[in-house]
Amino acid sequence: MNKLLAALAAGLLATPGAAWADAVDTLREFARDVKTGQAKFTQVVTSPDGAKKKSSSGSFEFARPNRFRFVYAKPFEQQIVADGAKVWLYDVELNQVTVRAMSQALGATPAALLAGSTMEKDFELKALPARDGLDWAQALPRAKEGSIQSLQVGFKGKELAALEIVDALGQRSMLRFTEVVSNAKVADDAFRFAPPKGADLIEQ
Repeated sequence: MNKLLAALAAGLLATPGAAWADAVDTLREFARDVKTGQAKFTQVVTSPDGAKKKSSSGSFEFARPNRFRFVYAKPFEQQIVADGAKVWLYDVELNQVTVRAMSQALGATPAALLAGSTMEKDFELKALPARDGLDWAQALPRAKEGSIQSLQVGFKGKELAALEIVDALGQRSMLRFTEVVSNAKVADDAFRFAPPKGADLIEQ
């Protein structure tokens, strides 16, 4: 759960060629036109052999550029907050906070794809066939040494619907979004984080 995971999905169109083109176009429009957003999500992480699965759920908010908050509510409470300069990961159960500089933490990650400002620089985009009622666009990190193997972003119509990531070890994570609000009014306080009193602080 320490990694932000991501992928793409969207609705079926009349012809495969049009659907594939629209998936990438919609992703570009999302990056260009949606400055803030919020949603609820469920996440399923599957082991490389497909035998083990872990489920979690929570909420997500972002504001471009490079500010976001993932709050995992179940089964364990965690927060991942980026304030534009640093990324904070707070494990409530362990009362432990890990902090990294944004330049080291973001890179070619799902968070960069959703909330960053350099998508075309960080990712090679490719349209994929529609599946599961969604239009999919693939985003391959241009940097080959990172922890992410591939990302897919999904839209139903113009609305962000799903996010899938395969990490360098072959672990697959799928996030499904509901109650999506594009260009939502998101308070600046949502992206501020202060380590709780008594928490162990680990700076990387």
